[in-house]
Parts: sequence; structure tokens; C-alpha cells
Amino acid sequence: MSSIASLSALRRVPAAVNEPIKSYAPGSPERAELKARLASMTTERVEIPLIIGGKEIRTGKTAQSVMPFQHGHVLAEYHMASPEHVQQAIAAALTARREWANWPWEDRAAVILKAAELLATTWKSTLNAATMLGQAKTAYQSEIDAACELIDFWRFNAQYAQEIFSDQPANGAGVWNQLEYRALEGFVYAVSPFNFTAIGGNLSSAPALMGNTVVWKPASSAMLSAYYIMKIFEAAGMPPGVINFVPGSAGPITNAVLASPDLAGIHFTGSTEVFQSMWKTVGENISRYKTYPRLVGETGGKDFIIAHPSADPAAVAVAIVRGGFEYSGQKCSAASRVYVPQSLWGEVRDRTIAMMRELKMGDPRDFRNFLSAVIDRKAFDRISSYLDEGKKTATILQGGGCDASEGFYVEPTLVETKDPAYRLMCEEIFGPVVTAYAYPDAKWLETLDVLDKTSPYALTGAVFATERTAVREATSALRNAAGNFYINDKPTGAVVGQQPFGGARASGTNDKAGSKSNLTRWVSTRTIKETFVPPTDYKYPFMTGE
Repeated sequence: MSSIASLSALRRVPAAVNEPIKSYAPGSPERAELKARLASMTTERVEIPLIIGGKEIRTGKTAQSVMPFQHGHVLAEYHMASPEHVQQAIAAALTARREWANWPWEDRAAVILKAAELLATTWKSTLNAATMLGQAKTAYQSEIDAACELIDFWRFNAQYAQEIFSDQPANGAGVWNQLEYRALEGFVYAVSPFNFTAIGGNLSSAPALMGNTVVWKPASSAMLSAYYIMKIFEAAGMPPGVINFVPGSAGPITNAVLASPDLAGIHFTGSTEVFQSMWKTVGENISRYKTYPRLVGETGGKDFIIAHPSADPAAVAVAIVRGGFEYSGQKCSAASRVYVPQSLWGEVRDRTIAMMRELKMGDPRDFRNFLSAVIDRKAFDRISSYLDEGKKTATILQGGGCDASEGFYVEPTLVETKDPAYRLMCEEIFGPVVTAYAYPDAKWLETLDVLDKTSPYALTGAVFATERTAVREATSALRNAAGNFYINDKPTGAVVGQQPFGGARASGTNDKAGSKSNLTRWVSTRTIKETFVPPTDYKYPFMTGE
């Protein structure tokens, strides 16, 4: 235990504000800096170790990180953890917890806030470049994710932690009641996806901010950006063992983690199937754990756009293109199924196709490109199989081409179906494929019901209408169909501090990343009652006389 005395002051973190999004316009300094870092990073071949208890570990068993848009180019080689390394990471986390959980929360917040400032300044071009090259994001998509969203997570989480810790109960006469927000007893397992760099930085650091220590397994297809996040944590003064970086195969790592009696929580973003499997294993092991693990997950989606006959066709078409094809449809929130009234379908279709024909696809280092390749061969093969089916059983209105000869390229594709229960309207594809169904105008209310019952997911969705009655009808009918619901806007682009993100049903536990509700999952409250003058007689007044 550290003997350092706590500062005698009621401290407040700086008020959180959203990080301004840089434009990267021609001639701007941020464009020149990013272009230079992209050029230098392209020539590098980084060796990525495990980082356990602050020490770098090289296992000798390695895998490669490549550019999805030029898959013959190796960006990094990362060492892979074995179950024995997982045990080391758990031990390091439990050791670090003894001191970290007892730090004043303001000092933990100071580490996170410094990380935010480092990312906003000296580290921005590095993390953006790693995200562009390793995950095939454009400059703008990297800026809003790897830079701005992660900075926002870190700054707003510190503010939300302050609000949580300041929430205290009322006091009776002669009594002082307190709530202590304790870190969970054990360690937290963080599992992050490839599609948002910011998610990796948040899944690992949100529990840490609240006093927990973490074993973090990043996605193998986003290893370079995850490694640089770890380097930012180190530069910010994160003590060894608070966050342990454990790359490798998901199955063996997860099995080792879930077998530990010290598992206190899981912070997960990924597929529904994986999260359900983890939940099942936790249930089977429940009697072995020292506490009931907190399970927090954001999983799949089959996100929708529905237009009312009063909708603006131009706005609907833009929402389809931006919502469905930015980052090749690989956002958890990406529009994937569209319901348009027959009276508007012709114009919406034609406007959408016209924009799609203008979209440039290619190397994200060419800033003229709107999108790039999908993440890897597995994704390419999965999306291609859906397109093969669409070509046989529906109508491909635009796109449909696939080419993996140099990069994993899938053309933005618009599919039309006559069946609202068609497979491509129901199943998560996670690629640049949007399937549309034109419904009879008179069946607006029936179509809302069909939409609600079509998919097991409930992540994001959008309604377009100029008639307020229609907006109210959709908002009510689709109350449980989306955790993030948009009116006259695309169903993507949630901003920390403005639209807390998360879905329900098969889309997750809806604990809203970037909000107080998420942070409260990482603390266990203790009620403390102090009586200043305790009674010295057991009798109550009602017992005297008769």
C-alpha cells in the first residue's frame, strides 16, 4: 500500500467538451501531418509484444497485421498469448488492484485525462494513421473514431465519474450516511472489435477509471491501433498491471479468463454469438466465481431506415448512402435494411444509385476515396456469399462486384427485394450491402410492425417523415426496436456526451458506452452509516407506562 497522503481538497475535473473534428482539407496543417505519418508508417514493420504488469513479453509465436486494401503489405507482427500468459496477466491485474483501487478517483482520472490530451496533440496523427492503414478507414472516419470519439470517451467518463461519486444519500438526525463506490472484487476482461479504435480504448479504460484492473484482448485485425493506445496509456502514467495487453487467439484466451474465480466483469463489443457463448460459460461457472461477474456487451445489429410517404426523398437517399456505405458498412450502427413507400421509391432509388456511382473506393491514403476495403478475407467471403444469393434471388440495383486480388474490395451494393422477410433483410451482413423493400403507402402502420418483428436485434434505426403524427407513430411502434433512434437522420454517428450508444434485444445489454450508466456497472456500492451518539438503553419510549 502506498504511504502517499491524499490531497486535502474537493477537486473537480475540467468540464468535458466534445473534441473538434478536423477537416483535413487541402492545405490544412493536420492534412500535411497525417500524410507525413502515413508515409512513414507505411515503411515501418512494428513488433508488438504482450504487455503484462508493465513488462513487454515476446512469446515467439507471432501473427501479422496487414493492410486490408493491400493485403500483401505487412504493417506489424504481434506476439500471441498462451493460456499461461493469461494467468500472468490475471495475476498482474490482481496485484495492481491492491493499490490502484485505493487511489483517489481524481488521480485515476488524471491519468485518463492526460491520455486524452496526448491523443489530442502529439499522438493524433499516429493513431489516425494506424487506424487508416490497419483498418482501412478514410481520414475522416479515422478522425471521428480513433481521435475525437476516444478523446471524448476519456474526458466525459472523467466527468461522469465525478457525478457518480458525488451522489450521496440523505442524512437523519445525528447520523451521517455515505455511499462508497468500490471497485469490483477481482479483474475485468475487456474484449474489443476491429471496427472502432475508440471502443478498444474505452472498453479497457472505463473500468480502470472506476478503480478496476483489466485484462484486454484487442481484435487481431486492429492490433496496430490497439498497441498505440497502450503506448498512450503508458505515456500518460498508467501504473503497470492496471491494463494488461494480451493479443492472441480469442478462444484460448477467453477460456482461460472465464475459468478464473477472480473474474469480476466482462466489457465486450463484438458478435452476438460470441457474447452469448461467453454468457453461457459464465452461467455454467457461476458457483466458482468469488462474485457475480458484471456482463456488459454491445453486439450485433440489423439497423434500419424507414421512410413515411411524407419523407423528403433526397434526405432518405443521403441517409442510405452515408449510413450504409461509410466505412464499408462495417459500423455496428450501419444502415442495412430500408423500407420506403412505393410512392417515393422511384426517386429514392434513383438518387441513391446516382450517388453510389460517384463513390470512389480504394486506398485510404488517397483522400478522394469515400471508402476502402473490408477488414479481412473472412469478412470478404461472408459478404460475397450474401451478394451471390442476392444475384440469384433478388435484384441488384447497383454494385455487387467483389475483388480480393490486391485488397478485400466489395462494391457498395443496393439490393431490392419484394419480400420484407427476405434473408438479406433479416441477417446481419456487416458490409456495404443495403437491402430495400418498397411497401404499399397504405400499409405504413403494418410495415412498422413488420420492421419491429423482422430482426432479433435492436441497435439503431431511423425514421424519415415530415408529418409529426408519423414520427410519433414510428417512435411508439419501434420503442424496443433500437437503443439509438434517429428522426430524419442516418442511424450512425452517435457522439459521446450527446447520444449515449447501445442497443437491447440481441444487440447487447444497452449499458450505453460513454454514459454514467456504463460506469456504474464497474463499481459495487457500500453503504456506510455512522451514528454520532449511539443509544445506551435498549428500551423504546412506547414501552413505558400502560
